[in-house]
Formats: sequence, structure tokens, C-alpha cells
Amino acid sequence: MAAFMEEQLDLPLRAVLARMQERILTQTTYFGIPALKNPLDHWIYQELIHATRPDVIIEIGNAYGGSALALAHLCDLMGHGRVIGLDLSHQAVPEAVRRHPRITFITGDACTSFATVRNLIPDSARVLLIEDSAHTYAGTLQVLRTFSPLLQPGDYFIVEDSICHHGLEVGPQPGPYEAIETFLMENRNFESDRNREAFLITWNPKGYLKRIT
Repeated sequence: MAAFMEEQLDLPLRAVLARMQERILTQTTYFGIPALKNPLDHWIYQELIHATRPDVIIEIGNAYGGSALALAHLCDLMGHGRVIGLDLSHQAVPEAVRRHPRITFITGDACTSFATVRNLIPDSARVLLIEDSAHTYAGTLQVLRTFSPLLQPGDYFIVEDSICHHGLEVGPQPGPYEAIETFLMENRNFESDRNREAFLITWNPKGYLKRIT
């Protein structure tokens, strides 16, 4: 039988995170499509999208396409913006997602595909970037270094799953958290906007990177 919140008010935060992770990985959907996202972070995404009104949202790592569809629906509500999805394969993405007029999927390694992506984005475009691919230290850092020039001051680069070994004992070690720290040390154009972690629970600690110059 499921245990409910009011019965577990003294449950350690680490145990709460583990329970949320299980729910995210096994049951969380968006319009019936698996979406491997912490919904508290997705709420922050919609706040960012409303505040910055990106012309293009680039999501690196699409899995089943649920989050790409959610981002496209936010663009629908604003009447502005489009989504570029990058992944090694899109075989698991349903046709209903592929058909959305605001979504373009590019299959292949993200960094190898950078020139293709760059050609789809006007020089003056405002961009929101979401990195959610392999979560290795080297891979995350390469994505940060490769794609960060697309952003203008005020734009955000979100690095997902920096919770690996910084809240959950899952994933590569070192991983995204350490890649963020390295990137920020070598690139003073960005800062970690920790005000975006306003719900306390986030799968992206230190991962809301704002371009400041």
C-alpha cells in the first residue's frame, strides 16, 4: 500500500528524492507520452520561457519526446517559438510528436550536428538550451562549450541531471555537476542562477546557467 505525505513528514530528503526518481522514470507522462522530467523543474521551464520568450528552444536528448511536446505546447500558448530536438535516435518518439509543426528533430551526435543546428537559427535569435543527453562529465562539458556561443545575454543554458551523486546516487561520476563547475570556471560569460531552484527540490542543482555578458 502506498504511504502518503502526511504520514511521512519526517522522511529524509534523500528518501524523498529517490521516491520521486522512481516515479519519474517509470510513470511520468505528458499527454500520454513518457517524459523523464521532474515536474517541479518543468514548472521553472515555463516561467523561464514566458520571461525570456526564446525564438528557439534546443533540447539535447529527447528520449520518448514527451518533454519536446511539452515545450512545443508552451510555444503554442505564447504563439511564439519552436523546438529543435537532438538525439542519437528518435525511434521511440511517437508520430504525434514528430508531426507537431513547431518541432524539428535532428538525429545524430549533438556536437557533430552543431553546424546543422547553427544554420537553422538566425543570428539575432533568443535561444533556450536544455542539455539532457549522456550525463558524462566529458560529454556534458563538450556540449556546454560547443553550444554556449548560441546564447545572448539573458538567455539560459539548462544542464539537467546534475543531481547525479549530488542528491541521487545514480549516473556517471564525475558527471554534469562537475562539468558545470569546470565550465563556469573557464567561461565568465555565464553564472549559475540558483534562484531558479526555488522549489528546493530540483534535478538540476547549479544547472540553470544564465548568460550575463
